[in-house]
Amino acid sequence: MYSNKDNINILTSLLVRHGVVRAVVCPGSRNAPIVHNFSECPDMQCFPVTDERSAGFYALGMALATGCPVAVCVTSGTALLNLMPAVAEAFHLHVPLVVVSADRPQAWIGQLDGQTLPQAGALGCFVGCSVTLPEPLSGGPEPHRDEAGCWYCGRLVNEAMMAAGRAVGCPVHINVPVSEPLFEFSVSELPDVHAVRLLEPCGMSDGQVSMVAGRLLEAARPMVIVGRHACCGGLADALRVLGRHAVVLREPLCPGDGVVHFDEVLHAVGTNPDYMPDFILYAGDTIVSKRLKRFLRSASGAETWAVSADGKIHDTFMNQTVVMALPAEVVFGAVASYIAGAKDARILCEETEGAGVSKRRGMFIDRWRTALSAAAGHAATFEPRYSQMMAVRLFESMLGDVDYDCHVHYANSSAVRLGNIYADHYIYVNRGVNGIEGSLSTAAGFSVANAGMTFCVIGDLSFFYDSNALWNRCLRGNLRVLLLNNCGGGIFHQLPGLDTSPVRDSFIAAGHNASAHGICDSHDIGYLSARNAGELSRHMETFLYSGTNRPLLFEVFTDAEEDAAVMREYYSLFKLCLT
Repeated sequence: MYSNKDNINILTSLLVRHGVVRAVVCPGSRNAPIVHNFSECPDMQCFPVTDERSAGFYALGMALATGCPVAVCVTSGTALLNLMPAVAEAFHLHVPLVVVSADRPQAWIGQLDGQTLPQAGALGCFVGCSVTLPEPLSGGPEPHRDEAGCWYCGRLVNEAMMAAGRAVGCPVHINVPVSEPLFEFSVSELPDVHAVRLLEPCGMSDGQVSMVAGRLLEAARPMVIVGRHACCGGLADALRVLGRHAVVLREPLCPGDGVVHFDEVLHAVGTNPDYMPDFILYAGDTIVSKRLKRFLRSASGAETWAVSADGKIHDTFMNQTVVMALPAEVVFGAVASYIAGAKDARILCEETEGAGVSKRRGMFIDRWRTALSAAAGHAATFEPRYSQMMAVRLFESMLGDVDYDCHVHYANSSAVRLGNIYADHYIYVNRGVNGIEGSLSTAAGFSVANAGMTFCVIGDLSFFYDSNALWNRCLRGNLRVLLLNNCGGGIFHQLPGLDTSPVRDSFIAAGHNASAHGICDSHDIGYLSARNAGELSRHMETFLYSGTNRPLLFEVFTDAEEDAAVMREYYSLFKLCLT
C-alpha cells in the first residue's frame, strides 16, 4: 500500500516513468512516507545511507555507473543542506542527480517549529530546476482530490525531470511539503500520470561539420584538448582519427587510448613557442594539469573553439572565440567522420590552406609525438623508491594483468595526479568542483550499482573526511580501497614556498597519526597494510584478488616529505633527459 498523500504518489509514479529506478534514502520521519513509497514501488530499488553528505555522493556514484538519473531522499531541515557538496559536484559533472527533500508545510516555516528552514531554492545555482510540490489533498473529514492541484504537481515534477534529462545533464531539486498525519498508507495503486519528454537536436549540419574540420585543417599548429568526460567509446574513436591531423592531449579522465604524458613534457619545455598551438579545439570539463592551463593561457595568438553542451562560455585558456552548444562526442565524431571520409586527407589539407601549412603542421605534430614518446618511456623506466608513487605504479601495473571487469576511481589532489602518470585506462574522479569530500562515497555508490570490481585510490585526508561511506550495509565484496596514508595533505609538501610556514604540517596539511584499521573493524571491512616495499608487493596481490565476499582496504603508510621528493625527482630527471 502507498501513502495517502497525492503529491508523494504523483512524484513516485513520475520518477519511475522518467527512468529513476534507484533511490538512496536517508533516515527521518518527515520523509518516511516518501521512503515508504519508494520501497513499495516494484520498479524502484532503495539503498539506505545514514549520513546525508555521504548519501549524495553515493547517488552520484550510482548515476555515473548506470548513466541513469538517481534519486536521493532526505528529511526536512538541515538534512537538505548536507547534500550541497554532492549537488555541486553533480552540477559540474553534468550528472542527473534528483534531490527529493521532505518539508514542513509552508505555514510553519519561520515559526520556531522543529526542523524548519526555507528549503525551496536552498540548493541555489547548483541545480538546473527547483520545484516545490503542492499538497493537492484538501477538504474536511471527507478529503477530496484537488484535480487542478494534482495536475500542477505532476507538471512541476515533469519540468524538473525534463531539466535533469537534457543532453547536458544536471541535478534537480524536488521539495515535498508533507502535512501530518504522516503515516497513513491506504492507497493501493500509484496514479497514472503522463510523463512529458524533451526532444533536443543531437547532430550537426553538413555546413557546421565542414567549418570545424576546415578550421582544424587550415591551422599550422592545431591542438585538440579534452577535459574530464563521461566514458564513451564514440569519443575515443573520434580522437584516434583526429590524432592523425592534430596534437591530441587528454588525461585518463577522458576516454581514449593509453596515457598521454603531456604534463611531463610541459614541465620540460616551459613556454617554448615551438610547442604552442595556433588553434585549439577544446571539449569536456575540467583538466587536472595546472601546467597545461598556464601553458595555453600564454598562447595569446591562439584561438579556441570550445564544445560546450550547455552553450555557455567556459574560457579556461583565456582565448576562446567560438562555442558549439552540442555534446563533445557529436561534434568530434562528425568532424572525424568528415576527415576520414575524404579521399586523401593530405589533399584535403592542402586544398584547405596550402602545402606550406600542411608541412608546418606535420612538423608540429612530430615534435609533440617525439616529446610525448620520450615522456612515456621515462614513466615506464623510472623506478620510484618506496612512496605513494611506488604504490600507484605497482597497483596500475598489476591491475593490467587481472582477468575481471573493473572500474577505477581516484580521489582528488595527489591521488589523481599519480593516476594521470600511470593509469592507461579511463578513471573516475570528482573533478567537477575538485573538493576533498565524497570520493569514497562516490566509488562506494558506484560499486553498489555495478557488478564489476570497483577500486578507489584515495589519500588519507579525503578518506577520513568521507569514512562514513563504509558505514553502509549495501556494500559488497567488489569494493577495494587503496588508502595512501602519509599522515596529512601530501600535496602541501609539493607547493613551493609553503615549507617556510611553521604551521604547514599542523594547520594547513592537517597532520595526524590516524589509521583506518579501527574503521575497517567497525564496518566489517577487510584490512591490509604496508610500511615498506616488501609488504607493498606482498599484499598487493591479495588486494587485487576478486574472490572475497566483503570489501577490502589496503592502507599504505608513507612519508610525506619522501613522497614529494620522489615526485620532484621524477619530473626533474625527465627535464634533463628531454633538454
